[in-house]
Amino acid sequence: MARLGGQFAGILRIEMEPGQVEPLRTASQRLEGSGMRVLVSAGEDVPPEPALRPASLDLVGQDRPGIVREISRVLAERGVNVEELTTGVTNAPMSGEALFFAKARLGLPPQLATGQLRESLERLAADLMVDLSLQDAD
Repeated sequence: MARLGGQFAGILRIEMEPGQVEPLRTASQRLEGSGMRVLVSAGEDVPPEPALRPASLDLVGQDRPGIVREISRVLAERGVNVEELTTGVTNAPMSGEALFFAKARLGLPPQLATGQLRESLERLAADLMVDLSLQDAD
């Protein structure tokens, strides 16, 4: 669930008997009169995805366009799931320069070693001139 562009957006997955889908769809349509839009979609049985290993990423550096894009690219190329991301800009204590910061909760695929991802991110961090820390979450 998130607030995007001033609107609330959420996705909910529920399991129910096939005969209950249409009554749910009909009931949810009645909510549209109150300004809520609900889409009910019957999903397919999909095999469970492999369990992801939790990790955390902290990043700080001088603010500039493209930091999130570049970090996201490296994560996506390695199949990493960004489960939660908080970003912001604050003033540096001594200089008052704009500092960008990001904190992320990640899900790493089983075949990806944390050290391999750390090395890739550290090479990028040097190019972006940011400090980052990647840790396995307990």
